[in-house]
Amino acid sequence: MKTLVAYFSASGSTARLAKTLASAAEAELYEIRPAVAYERRDLNWMDKKSRSTLEMQDPDCRPELADADAPVAGADTVFLGFPIWWYREPSIIDSFLEAYDFSGKTLVPFFTSGGSRLGEGQARIEKLAAGAKVLPGRRFAAGAGEEELKDWIRTL
Repeated sequence: MKTLVAYFSASGSTARLAKTLASAAEAELYEIRPAVAYERRDLNWMDKKSRSTLEMQDPDCRPELADADAPVAGADTVFLGFPIWWYREPSIIDSFLEAYDFSGKTLVPFFTSGGSRLGEGQARIEKLAAGAKVLPGRRFAAGAGEEELKDWIRTL
């Protein structure tokens, strides 16, 4: 069984968690990157005209991916990591889910947040990853340790 940890991280928090998870799961690591990287000003959720705010207001927004070479096809299980933006997955995650075929795979969302839950994101991910078995998403602190992640993996 091959496992992949695919993640998007705008500020580095989710990247730290994803790297620890990849080690805990003995999985391949892949960074989901937008074609146009997010700058600090793009992430200002208090600015109604910031890039991330505008993207999240449009449920059909699909930012372009930087590449199309994620090793999804060879994976049986894909851990999908991201920060919570406006109580759901960032739009770049939607782009990723639509770019690959997840049929027959197990998809395990994990996310970082100061306290927000996945909200409508779980249903959105299930719809976008048609044909996949999507497990309930789980929030972690960016600094979660390898043992905590191994304990979680054992429960899946």
